[in-house]
Amino acid sequence: MYKPLFVTGIGTDVGKTLIAAILVEKLKCDYWKPVQAGDLENSDTIKVQALVSNTSSVFHPEAYRLTQPYSPHKSAMLDGVVIDEKSIVAPKTNNRLLIEGAGGLMVPLNDHFLVIDLIEQLGAEVILVSQNYLGSINHTLLSIEALKQRKIAIKGIIFNGDENASSEDYIVNYAQIKHLGRIPKLPTMYKKTIANAGTYISL
Repeated sequence: MYKPLFVTGIGTDVGKTLIAAILVEKLKCDYWKPVQAGDLENSDTIKVQALVSNTSSVFHPEAYRLTQPYSPHKSAMLDGVVIDEKSIVAPKTNNRLLIEGAGGLMVPLNDHFLVIDLIEQLGAEVILVSQNYLGSINHTLLSIEALKQRKIAIKGIIFNGDENASSEDYIVNYAQIKHLGRIPKLPTMYKKTIANAGTYISL
């Protein structure tokens, strides 16, 4: 049985949800976003579901649906909720499960529990999403170092957006992790685009 795959990013807005949709379509796996903070009418689960065309994937309900678009710990506080990490249990499925995190690895879910702690708790392998911008080498290597310190398995890295071969090669060679692919800027987000984008990823 496969370990769950946990899609996390080097920061916010690097394309985790897009990559998650492409992987769900490519692998025909199930999708689960444990904590959704804000945008409940157009949540990440809804976005991924709208982009996926296969009929095998199941989209599991979030453990926490928070109304405010902030870090989960702050969103929960504003909603009068305390996120109990022990209640975040992976849904049962006979299919492979892809989990999408909130923000980056060190995003807090409550006053003592981070996204990286949740990855450990769920026993998942990480797919790290990076994007090329000034400072991204630092952010990417720090994320990889944090995962390695916790001895969390890293399936590999996917770059999203414009290519920067120098940065990508440096990260992969220095960190000794697998380059799973790079998704170019996609002109339109629709099901056919997502299905075709799977060819950019080796997994």
